[in-house]
Amino acid sequence: MKRRSLLAGAAALAAAPLARPHAQQPVTVRWWYHFDDPTATPAALVADFEKANPGIKLQAESIPWGGGADYDTRLYTSLIAGNAPDCGMVKFLNQPRLMEMEALKPLDDDIAVWSGRTDISEDLWRLHRAPDGKRYYLPVQIVVLYLYVRQDWFAQKNLPMPTDFATFLAGAQGVTGGDRWGFGLRGGAGGHDHWGSFVLGGGARLEKGGLVTPAALAANRWFIDLHRTHHVFPPSAPSDGFVQTIANMKAGRTAMTIHHIGSANEMVAALGDAITAIPVPRGPGGDAWTDFGDGSNAIFAASKNPEAAWRWISFLSTAAPNIAFNKLAGQVPVTTSGGKEWNVQPKRFLDATFASLPIAHSLPPTPQTADFTRTVWPQTTQKALLGQITPDEMMQTFEKLFFG
Repeated sequence: MKRRSLLAGAAALAAAPLARPHAQQPVTVRWWYHFDDPTATPAALVADFEKANPGIKLQAESIPWGGGADYDTRLYTSLIAGNAPDCGMVKFLNQPRLMEMEALKPLDDDIAVWSGRTDISEDLWRLHRAPDGKRYYLPVQIVVLYLYVRQDWFAQKNLPMPTDFATFLAGAQGVTGGDRWGFGLRGGAGGHDHWGSFVLGGGARLEKGGLVTPAALAANRWFIDLHRTHHVFPPSAPSDGFVQTIANMKAGRTAMTIHHIGSANEMVAALGDAITAIPVPRGPGGDAWTDFGDGSNAIFAASKNPEAAWRWISFLSTAAPNIAFNKLAGQVPVTTSGGKEWNVQPKRFLDATFASLPIAHSLPPTPQTADFTRTVWPQTTQKALLGQITPDEMMQTFEKLFFG
């Protein structure tokens, strides 16, 4: 089916007239967004939406992401100044502050009667429930982490795909040697995602006392020993960031790393069929943990046109428009129907993405999490990897940060 007819069919879901006085007067909805590709534009989506909703003028405003800090700062500043958009893209890490500011409109009533609800999996609805039990965010893209694996190296060594910690370690050791290492750890900022798969998946819990239990401490010692004892990380791992871990994988220096489907096409361009993806390995207790780096939309409480704003954000999360949106954003559709049609990356990477949703989690939406991800985790982990503090001291630092 052609794109135009697909979008027109989905747009019809939002085409009924707005129930408001003076319906003949168009309303303007301001929406903030960010794309990794600064040349990508949602203009075609806006045009389709406005054609189906002649009573609404959509003003889409591209805001620089700047690693998150630029976008977040401008969003908070606009809310405080009283000139915020009606709706905008948001992350889970924004939620605590936005809730504290009473800046979000609950979406539960809208979601309950929305025809597109059943095309989004229960795993995504689970992830989008706020600490108070309400839903303030509408999912618009899937960003879930999985394990990239050099399947050719594993085949050459007759090693099974790493599905648990034991086969992960055996595989990492089996392919390490010379200028090759088993796993490309991101020890710099952002590497908490890697740590979470091994330590939170290995028995630690982000609850009071849950980071210093015997199981949690054992899982973290195992994680640090991957570098200190088994030497399956590159020597540069304690300071490696995203760029270095991906470059090492593409250059044939590492056999595995953790990231999302956004890197799939460049991996395939460099490595072809030698690279594949599977869910992260399970811990000794059978649990698994991978990070869900959300992409969502929210309506701000101060919006003068919340019904029209809902029309827009629900349009973006519906069937064909969601496919078109994620082709611009470079991520994966949130709709089940969209996943079946998705062909932007090879199918094995899409399969790994959806297979990882049942084990996907997010760090707690608390103010402490921002400090943890940006500074405390990388600084403390680097010290442990370099032997400057013990693995147990590392976990005690995290426990103190989160729970005092």
